[in-house]
Amino acid sequence: MQRVCSSLLISASKTSHGILRHVRSGAIRLALSVPVYGEYQDVLTRPEKRTQLGLSVDEVKTVLDFIAFIGVPTPVRFRLRPHLRDESDNIFVELAFASGSSYLVTRNVRDFTVDTDLNLERLSIVTPSRSMRTWRQPHGKKD
Repeated sequence: MQRVCSSLLISASKTSHGILRHVRSGAIRLALSVPVYGEYQDVLTRPEKRTQLGLSVDEVKTVLDFIAFIGVPTPVRFRLRPHLRDESDNIFVELAFASGSSYLVTRNVRDFTVDTDLNLERLSIVTPSRSMRTWRQPHGKKD
């Protein structure tokens, strides 16, 4: 079973929804920490993000409840500061390392790989579409 840390939960893309289907089925495990959940909550409750996603306040609450229910609780006991372009992305790196995730799934791969001292031997930073292609190969899946 593949474990991932992801910022894609705040996206309306078809690929992101596909990954969420695999998370829901248990084929992919979603690592979750308190700071990352807080980031999802902060972003998803913004009026402009709700409008972009076409979600009501109640639907956002349902999504957040789903994330809390399905996510693998992972305490982060150490801080990593790999000099990322966006300091707020560090919580995703910390969670990925604390959970032993194989992948950090994000649309902003460059923010994690350019001008950083992040050691990528244990962790692959991938886009949602690359994550799905990588997952499908050994599983023989088409969706």
